[in-house]
Amino acid sequence: MRPSPADLLRDRSGASAVEFAIVAPLFVLLLCGICVYAVWFLLAISVQSLATESARASLGGLDDAERRALAQAYVAAHAADAGLPSTRLSQTIDVDADRTRVTVRFDASDHPVMALKNLIPSPPPVIERSAVVAAGGGAP
Repeated sequence: MRPSPADLLRDRSGASAVEFAIVAPLFVLLLCGICVYAVWFLLAISVQSLATESARASLGGLDDAERRALAQAYVAAHAADAGLPSTRLSQTIDVDADRTRVTVRFDASDHPVMALKNLIPSPPPVIERSAVVAAGGGAP
């Protein structure tokens, strides 16, 4: 026996499947966004930490050239520890008599999680952070 149109309007079987079909894609996109931004923030914190610690490492230098060399050596030695491949990393070190500024740039455009950038509004692919330390106890 075939159900009447009135019976079909009252029938609620399958309503959950329709609701799931509407909500699931949005939920998956939300999860993708959470993952992309979580990894991006992790990379940004790693870049900032590398800049800060390399600037701090430069304090042991007796002159400008030695401070620059200490900062460069720290970045080279600890980039992999921070999860940042050195091929995607660049640094700028400005040293003068009063302070040392270390700027670290990381290109995250080839990072696997950035493959989702076409699905959601994504963060910038280049992360740049800097740190300044004063030499001799003066203000930066």
